[in-house]
Amino acid sequence: MSAALPGAKLRPILDAALAEVEAAADALSRQHAADPGRGVSPAAAQAERRLLHAVFLQLPVPVFLLGQDSTIRRANTAAAQLLGSAPGYATGKQFTALIDVADRARVQTQLANAFRTGQPRRLACSLLSADGLVEAELTACVAGLRADTDQLIVAVTATGAVPDGRADTAEVPLTRHGEHADLELVKQLTRRLDLAAETARLLLGHVTVSESAAMQRCARILVGELAGWVIVDIERGGRLRRQFVTGPDGHEAEELARTVAEISPAPGTVPSLVHASVSSQLITHAEDTSALGPGPDGIPLVMLLGATSVLSVSLSDGERSFGALTLVRQASHGYFGMADVAVAESVAEQLALAIRAGRQFRRHSAVAEAFRASLLPRELPPIPGVEVAAVHMAAEGPDVGGDFYDVYQTPGGTGLAIGDLCGSPRDTVAVISAARHAIRVLARSDPDPASVLRGANDVLLGENLTGEFVTAHVARLAWDGGVLRVVLGSAGQPAPTVITADGQVRQLRGGGQPLGIFPDAEPSVQQVELSPGDVLFLLTDGVADARNPELGYFADRLADELAALAGQSAADIAAGLRRGVLRFSDDEVRDDMTMLVLRVGEPPDS
Repeated sequence: MSAALPGAKLRPILDAALAEVEAAADALSRQHAADPGRGVSPAAAQAERRLLHAVFLQLPVPVFLLGQDSTIRRANTAAAQLLGSAPGYATGKQFTALIDVADRARVQTQLANAFRTGQPRRLACSLLSADGLVEAELTACVAGLRADTDQLIVAVTATGAVPDGRADTAEVPLTRHGEHADLELVKQLTRRLDLAAETARLLLGHVTVSESAAMQRCARILVGELAGWVIVDIERGGRLRRQFVTGPDGHEAEELARTVAEISPAPGTVPSLVHASVSSQLITHAEDTSALGPGPDGIPLVMLLGATSVLSVSLSDGERSFGALTLVRQASHGYFGMADVAVAESVAEQLALAIRAGRQFRRHSAVAEAFRASLLPRELPPIPGVEVAAVHMAAEGPDVGGDFYDVYQTPGGTGLAIGDLCGSPRDTVAVISAARHAIRVLARSDPDPASVLRGANDVLLGENLTGEFVTAHVARLAWDGGVLRVVLGSAGQPAPTVITADGQVRQLRGGGQPLGIFPDAEPSVQQVELSPGDVLFLLTDGVADARNPELGYFADRLADELAALAGQSAADIAAGLRRGVLRFSDDEVRDDMTMLVLRVGEPPDS
């Protein structure tokens, strides 16, 4: 058995490319575990690992990756065939166990020297293969990996069976003689690995960008590394439609790209067949001018693009095909081969996973936005003699937040509620809807906020919450002559604040037990009298707990912020506080933030 010997000087480049792909998958997996809201898909990181394995395993050279103790960390398919074993058989074994006993000490010494000096080594030895002892040349070189200790790459050339006499086991000096074709092979493999790593980082790192933008970025990478032209076709509305075309630089190429982009693939063309069958098609020599269909004036697109070779692969995530990715080469770029098919299929799988993840993220975001809208009033009803303004900022990410607020009529006055869901609910919408509507319905017939909160607690206990609870304020506002009397019931919500007309800031009591935990939960109740010009400010814990880069809390600045806004309208106070908390938190919204501002005016009957 024989195999092409790779150029030693390019081995570190090859290994660094392998490490880049592996490190990208590890980093993205850690990112997803730390921040799953970003929408980074674990399946996409797994696809990247599959790409690494596919490219590495299919190298036409028997290659082993060794640790510093000479333990085999990985062996590719060619190495397994040389040994006559399964690909995973050699993993974990000492590499010298594969060497004839007479050569083991010398091989171990040379491997240690390669690690110690960082200089490549080439030596002849006898290797235990599937066909018995064979003469072999080992090329060993060190590649420094950022994420791990150094590894040693050992490439093997098996030159034949050992004759009756011992083979010459002297160390072979490294030369460039006869290596040109082998160096080109390694260069191509290295470029393929670089392409895989770059594509993975681009797609997995930009799941939330527009689908079209991700395709365009991916296509431009492919043009630079693998093809002269790249065509992306996506199924929309049951039809395959041309999404994007890119090719060489230059005005004429840009004009041609726009022309081709306006022509969607017709049934029977290669992209349509690939999409329908979810099977790749390789036309090494593009003699069939109908492969891509006709262009303007009936001229085949194959001729317009100067195509000499065409490769089309399905944009499939393993479950469905989103379309087809078609690569076109001109005469100056050579022809596509089976190695290109493997790389293109892996890149297409990554692009398909990115498309799926992006669509799921945007669908989830749209649903979450609709749910948020259903939980919050579109506009607040007027409160006689009172200006009222609300601010709600949803936390970053597609999940439905737990804040709610409401203003409603209650016997003899106006009611309002503000609250927050705490914990990790199984169904945020159901719990918040139950709390909000229970408060609204109970308050229509019962003006006592404490009684309303007790009833809402009973409703939430019936929801069988598992570790979640709701905090809330419920208030009843009623005019008594020239004074607005507020009865405030609290169930674990942050304490409200009063700003008097002359600018004094006074924090009220909070307290009370949250809803949905204890059957006999008792709210805290207090009464407040507000005069014209006074302001009542209510908030959820997302506002109080907002952090700045120095890890300070906005709650510590709240009184100063409110004092600075004294005398302004309710709308201006709400807007000023919104700017203040965003400035304080460096525009980062980690939790839902909700604020209600009530500014007392003149009594309605004055």
